[in-house]
Amino acid sequence: MPVTGLATVLLATAILLVIVSAVQPLAKRIELSETVLLAIVGIILGGAADLVLHSSHIFIFDTAAEVLLDFPINSEGFLLIFLPILVFQAGLAIDVRRLAHEMGTVLLLAIVAVVLSTAMIGLALYPFSGMPLIVCLLVGSIVATTDPSAVAGIFREIGAATRLTRLVEGESLLNDAAAISIFSTLIAAIIAHKEVHFMSSAASILISFVGAVIVGFVFARLALWMIVALGSTSGRAGEITLTVALPYISYIVCDDIIGFSGVVAAAAAGLTLSAYGPSTFRPQTWRFLNEIWQQIVFWAGSLLFVLASMLVPRLLIGMTKWDCVLILIATIAGLIARAIVIFGMLPILAATKISPPVPTPFKATMVWGGLRGAITLALALAVTENELVSTPISHFVGIIATGFVLITLLVNGTTLRAVVVYFRLNELTPIDQAVRHQIISIGLGRVRDKTRRTANEFGFNNQTTGYVIEELDRRIEEEQEANTFDTAIGNRQRITLALITIAAQERSILLDLFRMQGLPRRVMETLLRSAEAAIDGAWQDGRYGYVKAMHKRLHPPLRFRIAQNIHRTLHIDRPLMYCMMERFEILLVSRFVSISLTRFVKRRIEPTLGTRVAEIISEVLDRQNRMLDDALETMRMHYQGYIEALEARFLKMVSLRFETEEYDGLLTESLISEELHQELDKGIEKRYSRYNRRLKFNLKSGIEQRVQELPCLRGIPQAVLYDLSLSMSIYFVFPGQKIYSRGERIKNVFFISNGLFETHIEDKAFTYGAGDVLGANELIARKHRTASIYRSLRFGYLLTMPIDVFKRLVSEYPVVRHNLVQIDFARNRPEAEYDSKDTMPLLEYMPPAIEGKSVSSLKAQRENDNQENTVEQEENLSSGTKEDQSHVVEPRNSEEKNGEDPFQ
Repeated sequence: MPVTGLATVLLATAILLVIVSAVQPLAKRIELSETVLLAIVGIILGGAADLVLHSSHIFIFDTAAEVLLDFPINSEGFLLIFLPILVFQAGLAIDVRRLAHEMGTVLLLAIVAVVLSTAMIGLALYPFSGMPLIVCLLVGSIVATTDPSAVAGIFREIGAATRLTRLVEGESLLNDAAAISIFSTLIAAIIAHKEVHFMSSAASILISFVGAVIVGFVFARLALWMIVALGSTSGRAGEITLTVALPYISYIVCDDIIGFSGVVAAAAAGLTLSAYGPSTFRPQTWRFLNEIWQQIVFWAGSLLFVLASMLVPRLLIGMTKWDCVLILIATIAGLIARAIVIFGMLPILAATKISPPVPTPFKATMVWGGLRGAITLALALAVTENELVSTPISHFVGIIATGFVLITLLVNGTTLRAVVVYFRLNELTPIDQAVRHQIISIGLGRVRDKTRRTANEFGFNNQTTGYVIEELDRRIEEEQEANTFDTAIGNRQRITLALITIAAQERSILLDLFRMQGLPRRVMETLLRSAEAAIDGAWQDGRYGYVKAMHKRLHPPLRFRIAQNIHRTLHIDRPLMYCMMERFEILLVSRFVSISLTRFVKRRIEPTLGTRVAEIISEVLDRQNRMLDDALETMRMHYQGYIEALEARFLKMVSLRFETEEYDGLLTESLISEELHQELDKGIEKRYSRYNRRLKFNLKSGIEQRVQELPCLRGIPQAVLYDLSLSMSIYFVFPGQKIYSRGERIKNVFFISNGLFETHIEDKAFTYGAGDVLGANELIARKHRTASIYRSLRFGYLLTMPIDVFKRLVSEYPVVRHNLVQIDFARNRPEAEYDSKDTMPLLEYMPPAIEGKSVSSLKAQRENDNQENTVEQEENLSSGTKEDQSHVVEPRNSEEKNGEDPFQ
C-alpha cells in the first residue's frame, strides 16, 4: 500500500536527512564546501524529480517525485521555520566582545554594502532588461544578502584567520535584515503600483531596525530572568527549551504583531544570550546548549539548502540566452559594488579610528566570498508565488536571482578555498608561529621526562625506551632550531600576550567556580564581564588597559552608588544591603582567583614567556592583590563576623566540589557503580541546597559602637549617641572618588570611620584619616560650600550625618567644636577661622582644660612645648646614661601623665 499524506512528507524529510548525513563526509573527502555540495545535490534531486514526472517509462517513482517537487512548504514556511533558528544561532555563536570592536566594519558591510549592491545591480540591469527600475532594484535587494554558512564553513575547514571568519559572520548576521527590509518595501510598492519615497522608507527601516533590537534584547533578558527565577529546579532540559522558544517568539512578535524586523529581533536575542549566557547558565549547561544548537542549525541549514536548491530547475524554466547575459551583468555589478565598499570605504573607517584596519588579503577574500544561498532563493520564491505580481516580473526575478545564486556557489564557492590558500590566510601569524615553537619545545621536554619515568616504572626494555626518547629529543631539537621566539616577540608584545593569557585563565577559573552551586549568578556575571573587559583592555592598550579594567572591577557599580543614595536620602536599607552582600562575594571570589593566577604565572607564564615577563605580570597581580586586601580589610573591620561566615561558606562549597570530583574519579575508574555514584551525588546535592539561601546581613551592625568611637563626639551622652547612630547612614568610597567638589553645597557631614582622604589648601596637601570629619569646619564657619576638592586615596568607610542634625548637635553640645579644634591641632592642619558674628549659638563655650586661652595662644604653647621637649631630649642624649635616656618620652605635666593631652 503506498504511503500518503503526512507519512509521505515525514518519510521524504527522513530520506533528505539521510542524504545530508552522507554529504558531510563526502564534502570533506573531495575538499568541497558542504553548502556547495548540498546545493548540487538539491539541484540534482529537483531535476531528477522533474524528469521522472515528465517521463512515462519510470512512473513507479512518480509519487516520490511529486512529494519532492510539491513539498508542503512555501516561501513563508522557509522564512518562518528556518530563518529564526539560523539567525538566532549565528548570534549565539558569535563572540559579542570581539564583534563590538568590529562593529563599524560589520555595519558597513551589512547595511551600506546591501544598499549599494541593491542600487548598482538594479541600475546595471535596468538598461538591458526591459523591466521597470523598481523591479530591477527588487532583484538587487534579493541577491544582496550573503550566506554565512558556505563562507564560514570553508574558512573553518582550512583554518583561516579567526578575524576573517568573525567579519563574515557578523556581516551576514545583519545583512539579511537589511536586504529583507528593502525587499519588503519594494515588493509592497510593486503590488500597490506606488512610487518609493527614499526618506520615508529609510526612516521606516531605521525605526524597524532599532525597535527590533530593543524587542529582541528584552525578550532575551526575560528568558534569562526566567532561568534564574526557576533556579536549579527547572533542570537543563527546561532551560534549553526556553532558548528554542526564544527566536520564534522574538521573530513572530516583531514581524507579525509589532511590524518591526523579525530577523533583527532574532539576531538581537541571540547576541544577548551570547553576552549574558555564560554567567547565567551553569558551564556544563552552557556547553550542552551550544552543542544542541549546533545540531539544530545543522539540520535546519542543510534541509533549507536542499529544499531551496530543489526549486532551482522550476525557477529556471523558460530561461533564454539573454537571461544568461542579464545574470552575468547582475553578477559583475554585485562584485563591483562589494569591492567598492570593501576597498573604498573600509580604509576610511580605519583612518577615522572607527574600526581596526583590515589587511588587503582579507579584503580580497571578502569580496570573492560574497556567496548567496538559501535566503536568496526563498525571497525569489516569495515573488514567484505572489499572485499579485505579474507573470513577466515573477519570471524575470526568479530566473535572475536563481542564476545569481548558482554562479556564486559554483564559481566563487568552489574557488574560495584556493583564494584563501593563495593569500596564505590559513597560516599562523609570525607571532603565533614563534609561540607555537616555544610551547612545543617546552611541552615536549616535559613529555620526554614523563615518558622516561613511565618506562622505568613499567620496566620497559632500555632499547625500546631509548628509541622513543631519541625520537622526542630529535623533535625538541628541531623545534628549538626553528624557534624564533626571542627575536620575533619583543618584551611589550610578550607582556601583552601574558596579560591576555592571564585574563583568559581568570575567565576559565571563574567558569570552573561557577559549577559550584551557591555562588550567585549576578556575582559571576559581574566577574565574568570584568575578565572579558580585561581581555579587551590588554588587546587594545596592553598593561594599561588590563590594569584599568581591574581597577574598574574594584569600583562600586552604578547600582551600588544608587543604593547608597537611596539609603542616605530615603533611609531604605534593603537595596544597599543586597549590593553590599554582592560586594563581599565579589571581593572574596576575586581574591581567590587572583591568588590562583599568581600560581599560574609561576607554573606556565614564566617557562613560556621568560622570567622578566613573569616578574612584571607578578607585580601587576601583586598590586591587584593589595587593592583587594585593602577593600576587604575596610569591610572586614566593620563586618568581621559576616566575612568569616562568608569565607567558611565558600570553603565548604569548595570542599563539596572536591568531593564531587573524587566520586567522579572513582566512577571513571570503575571502583563504584552507577547506582552508588547517583546516591553519592544526591547527598552532595542535598548539602549544596543549604547554600542556595544567602547569608543574612545586617547593614547597620555595630554602627552604634563606631559612633561611640568617633573622637569628635567624646563627651556626648550615651543616649544622644544612640539617637545619632539611628540618624546616620553608611557610605563606602573607593580610591579616587570625590567626596566634595570645589564649590559644592554641603548637604551631609562625613565622619571617617576608616580610609584616607586628601584635600589641597593654598597649594598644600592635607590628609584626613580615621576620626576626622569632612565638611564640619565649613559648616561651623557658616560656609555652606567647600573651597577645595576632597578626594579618597583608598577604600574607605564613612558615616554620614545630615547638616541639620549636625547643626543641632553643635548647638546643643559645644564640646564637639572643641574636639574638632583638638583634632586639627593634633594633625597639624589649619582649623577653621571663626569670628564672633559667624559662630553658631553657644560656640563660645570652652572646656575647663583650655578655658581662657585663645586659639593663637594654644598654638604658641604647643610650639614652646615642642621646643622644650627637643632641648631636653638633646640634653639627655648628651649625658649618655641609660637612666636619663629612659626619661626622654616622659610626659611633661600632670595632664599628659594621666593620658589627657588635649592635643592628642
